[in-house]
Amino acid sequence: MTNPDNPQNTKNYSEIGALPHGRPLQTEFNDGRDYPRLGSFSFRRGTLTDNQAALWDEHWPRLGKVLSDEHIDLDTWFGRRAPNGTIVEIGSGTGTSTAAMAPLEKDTNIVAVELYKAGHAKLLGSIVRDGLDNVRLIRGDGVEVLQRMFAPNSLTGVRIFFPDPWPKARHHKRRIIQSGTLHLIAERVKPGGILHVATDHAEYAEWIDELVEVEPQLEYLGWPEDTSDIPVLLDRQIITKFEGKGLDKNHVIKEYLWRKK
Repeated sequence: MTNPDNPQNTKNYSEIGALPHGRPLQTEFNDGRDYPRLGSFSFRRGTLTDNQAALWDEHWPRLGKVLSDEHIDLDTWFGRRAPNGTIVEIGSGTGTSTAAMAPLEKDTNIVAVELYKAGHAKLLGSIVRDGLDNVRLIRGDGVEVLQRMFAPNSLTGVRIFFPDPWPKARHHKRRIIQSGTLHLIAERVKPGGILHVATDHAEYAEWIDELVEVEPQLEYLGWPEDTSDIPVLLDRQIITKFEGKGLDKNHVIKEYLWRKK
């Protein structure tokens, strides 16, 4: 059976950190809310260097997990009870922001969720090189990871930075910011916990604007001038390559904050 991360070899899907190819199993949410619906995945974007592959094989078993129906014991996984709890970052990409913010959040557990192995491999390299003991990785779709792997009221916050805007109208159903996703995040975050979203896509911002009050458990804060009472770090610390491309095109970055009531 061909491994989707490396279609030229014949290793099976039990390879470290691998996901099965094709359309994934998705939770059927029958609550009348809208949830993102995914297409098939092709994991042929990017390859690992020899050094990345060696680091992956050595460190993924301790630092990474693949989407499953396991509710994570965070204290055991991180080897501590974090004073400031746990933040989940959905769609961490290559982890540039994650790695930049983590040293300033040493008392917070950070879980970076990403589908693509090449992105996680770059972040894994930063974790090992910089000794970032407070970062862990999950490979899988963000909505399914939240639904299957985290208990209700278990998170201090969720971050979604520059999610795929899926600009074509027929693909809007794939956008992660939906009424159902906001509800799911509200269920997973503790009272007082924060959802932080950033986008530089104007039409996606308009889409989000229509949803800011849709989830009754979340108080929409906009982007307040005084953020001193926000219990999580808000400054991304660095302009990522993706973010920089948007700024070069004069895109306006819009940030959103919600707090669980």
